[in-house]
Amino acid sequence: MSAHTIYDNAPIGSLIAWSDGTPRPPERFTRKLSAWHTHNSKGRLIRKQGERGIGSVGSSASFTLSEADYGADSVIVIRVYRTFSLDSKLHFTILERPAIGAVRVFDHAAPWAELVHLAAHRQAADEWLSRHGYPRAVLEEVTADEVGADIVEGRIVP
Repeated sequence: MSAHTIYDNAPIGSLIAWSDGTPRPPERFTRKLSAWHTHNSKGRLIRKQGERGIGSVGSSASFTLSEADYGADSVIVIRVYRTFSLDSKLHFTILERPAIGAVRVFDHAAPWAELVHLAAHRQAADEWLSRHGYPRAVLEEVTADEVGADIVEGRIVP
């Protein structure tokens, strides 16, 4: 799929893989393998952002994937995000969509809000929020209607 297809069809919280089509190098070539991982990996879709401009400078629509969190003892020190513009030449695949009944936790209410957690259900989302403290958090449940619309519109095959 193209980046444009992901932007239009993948729901926030989906697990997305991207690839440039090159074969994976052997483990012994650590530098080549590291470079390969830059163009061939996966992450959770946490944000979609439309076109925006400041003065005469503009940027195209894009989406952001959370690739990894690094830390210890439940403390995240570094988050690795990848943002892709819609003109990206990489190939994308939806590996997993959020399940019906899952709850998305956004950092605030806005069209460009960032997904900070995907919980299995409402109680798990409330529990996660009590430990992580996002005072302006917004909870959004994945509904059967949302999944049904994806099937009807041909975005997924039942």
